[in-house]
Amino acid sequence: MHDRLLCPESYTSAFLFSITSGVIDAIHFRVQFEEVERRTHMSILNLKNILVADAITCGGVFAIGLFAAAPVGALLGLPANIVAIGGWICLAAALLMIVAARQAVPNPALVKLIAIGNLGWVAASFAVVATFAAQMTGLGIAVVVAQAFGVLGFAILEWKDAGAPRSLVV
Repeated sequence: MHDRLLCPESYTSAFLFSITSGVIDAIHFRVQFEEVERRTHMSILNLKNILVADAITCGGVFAIGLFAAAPVGALLGLPANIVAIGGWICLAAALLMIVAARQAVPNPALVKLIAIGNLGWVAASFAVVATFAAQMTGLGIAVVVAQAFGVLGFAILEWKDAGAPRSLVV
């Protein structure tokens, strides 16, 4: 075989084609592998950014519930204890989000738990509006409904990215 490689006149078109196609296939595979690797890395980075953004918003709600429950409650037409309870719930959620975001590859089960928790928050938000609508201000209803849709957006993104392939991590 070694002698054949040293004698170019012995190359057949089939032999040359097999070498060329092997090289092309190897290059094509490498390009595809790098593309999958890049998409996977971007998906993980995207999920981490979503989790951090969600945790930051939860931290803000916690701060409001802890330091400004009465004035915010009055502005929205809600009892201060509802605002405070919402803040404490958000603290627990934010801690889970930070744990997931700090993992090299966020645990899909944890991220799905966070997304389900967000769906629970959305349902609770509409329950708050249904329960307290008569005493809520127009601003209060608008704020609670708007933040519910924002949290729904986080839930959808987290659930979608929790299911993304994680086998090829850079």
